Amino acid sequence: MCYIELEEMEFFAYHGCFPEEKLVGNNFLVSFGYCYDIQRAAVSDNIVDALDYQNIYNIIKEEMDKPVNLLEYLATRILDRIFYSFPHIEKARIKITKMNPSLGGKMKGVSILLEKER
Repeated sequence: MCYIELEEMEFFAYHGCFPEEKLVGNNFLVSFGYCYDIQRAAVSDNIVDALDYQNIYNIIKEEMDKPVNLLEYLATRILDRIFYSFPHIEKARIKITKMNPSLGGKMKGVSILLEKER
């Protein structure tokens, strides 16, 4: 098994419960890691034997482009879609960080970290 991670992908999106979040938008960082058996790809050095992470990135981007209220909902939706699309993934985790949330104080961000296993 191998663990591959797409680290701190940057997106601008309109997620949040408040009307101003849906109007103004915010910056988000997404990290996604997954585990699968790399045996065939490690021997063949051929992309057809690997799990192409460009396709995973595309799914994450598509889901980030659809506004939602809660990061919990967004993270679950992304994991569910990736597990459905890639049955070879054994386990995965996603971290979504909303940068500079308007909580009344100075902070870098607020994150959700969600893990899923078959």
